[in-house]
Amino acid sequence: MKTISLFSGYIYLIIAIITGITSNGFLKTTESFTKLTPTIFCILSIIVCIFCLSKAMTIIPVGFTYATYGALTITAVTLFGIFKYNQTPNLYGTLGLLLIIVGVILLNVFGKVK
Repeated sequence: MKTISLFSGYIYLIIAIITGITSNGFLKTTESFTKLTPTIFCILSIIVCIFCLSKAMTIIPVGFTYATYGALTITAVTLFGIFKYNQTPNLYGTLGLLLIIVGVILLNVFGKVK
């Protein structure tokens, strides 16, 4: 089996994050999967997301990959909700998002895999 480079792993991770944001951000437009076009769009984008996430995990450690994916996707979808749906989080929600971002930064900068 051919291995991918670290750079390629991060490209797959970035694509997974973008497609995860896309899928989750537009999930509301499916109206509980009753609208066909947005439903197909969300299903296809989440399939691409999971595929790219699995490819990224072949080179980047699982914990780092999933923590980065999760944190950036959660943060971006929250921002999407703020701008598209005017759903502003309260102080505790904002603090929680900041802690998630700080946690991922600490994990990626100082975390070591044995």
